[in-house]
Amino acid sequence: MLFRTLRHKLGVVAASLALATATTITSTAALSDDSITWRVQSHWPGSSSSYEDSLVRIKNIIEERSDGRLKLQLFEAGSLFSAQETFNAVSRGIIDMGTISPSYAQNRISLAGIASGLPFAFRNVWEATYFHKVMGFEDMLKEEAAAHNVYWSTDKIYPTEMVLKRPVNNLADFQGLKIRSSGALQSFLTAGGAAASYIPGGELYSALDGGIVDGAHWGGSQGADSMALYEIAKYHVQPALNIAGTDVNIVSQRSLDKLPEDLQEIVKQALEEQFWFRTNEYLYQERVALANAIAEQGVQVNTLPEPVMEHLMSVAEGQWEKEGQRSDNTKKALSMLKEFLGELGYL
Repeated sequence: MLFRTLRHKLGVVAASLALATATTITSTAALSDDSITWRVQSHWPGSSSSYEDSLVRIKNIIEERSDGRLKLQLFEAGSLFSAQETFNAVSRGIIDMGTISPSYAQNRISLAGIASGLPFAFRNVWEATYFHKVMGFEDMLKEEAAAHNVYWSTDKIYPTEMVLKRPVNNLADFQGLKIRSSGALQSFLTAGGAAASYIPGGELYSALDGGIVDGAHWGGSQGADSMALYEIAKYHVQPALNIAGTDVNIVSQRSLDKLPEDLQEIVKQALEEQFWFRTNEYLYQERVALANAIAEQGVQVNTLPEPVMEHLMSVAEGQWEKEGQRSDNTKKALSMLKEFLGELGYL
């Protein structure tokens, strides 16, 4: 059954082309020469690997399949709204589409903390993928987002791994760290004894370089490489802090409903295919990026020692329970997750 589901969902590769030129904010959709232009606010800086590989890709797919009838005008992180304001802007129809981390919508989506990744829950990407797409977690997210006039579509599943300026050899090393983080992981790292704080992507390099933080997580190895974090932080930490749908495409339901039915289907199908294509592509790119960083930039893999892992696992389980108390939906999702992990022999 899973094989049939995966085969049905696998996407189609599309070439990445040039970005659209930014203009001032006017109406939600501009109609010109029988084409519709959507404004899309990203939470990724232009330098982030996912800006090109995810956002530009989906722009090209939609424009190609619609024969140019629907165009996406892309804006880098912070161009129109902050990352935390993007969900509300899409919900209100001020902009047509955006990309966010679920953690940026925690005040509106009760499942956001679980979506952005419970620490040390999954051990493999396929497990989180199965949980989302086969067990129904993605449908639960869509339902919550729909109450805010937002069409929710997870961009990809991937591991989140830290990079540090100095290695962790014991618990004291870990608890002395200042780490750039966000969402549920920020709370988790703080509870574990580190000093975790949120810093926007555009300010991350300077914060790391200036000693404001000792390390950060920005996706995995390719995210760190694309943001030039390996220039400063030479230790790549494993295992992953979490494996989750940490990037999401959100669409204004008002904007979607205004489209002709065929264009609505093009958008939905392109977003669904994006999940499967980017999840698999991202795994491949992770391996290549880390191998290159080790070979070319002197990066070392820092595997967390067992005493540190034991401490963090106990903290993680407390974090799971906390997230499960946010709503009836989170209680249901956590119960579903625990049952699944139990079947896998992890609990």
